[in-house]
Amino acid sequence: MTVVAETFRVAERVDIETLLQLMREYYEFDHLPFDDQVARAALAIFVDDESLGRVWLISYEGSTIGYLVLTLGYSLEYGGRDAFIDEVYIRESYRGRGIGQSALAFAEDVCRSLGVRALHLEVERANTNAHGLYRKAGFVDHDRCLMTKRIST
Repeated sequence: MTVVAETFRVAERVDIETLLQLMREYYEFDHLPFDDQVARAALAIFVDDESLGRVWLISYEGSTIGYLVLTLGYSLEYGGRDAFIDEVYIRESYRGRGIGQSALAFAEDVCRSLGVRALHLEVERANTNAHGLYRKAGFVDHDRCLMTKRIST
């Protein structure tokens, strides 16, 4: 019996078009506004600067099925470097196969190798499937409210 596992490959500039397509799908799924020009510019900067974090393409049986974005920061509360799973997306037809669990475990392993002390993520309140996945992976809700203010340039 052959077991096919998902693979994670660090994305490069040549992967931006693929990432943009996956982002469009994800943003549509989560009902988020998507601006192609803003996303394209942000990706170009991000893939060229490892100090900001990493983005990986997720493949399964030779097909690209999703992506994972890990951003790096620093937290006094957690005593050092922290990271944020900024985006993780797996195409709908591949969900429920344990690929999300593998992506979270992969991100955790990367964090250990980078000396990250805490890994954060956010999830839409209505996405109960994702809540279950994240709790199963050891993430806890701190009963805090993530608040955001966009800063214009």
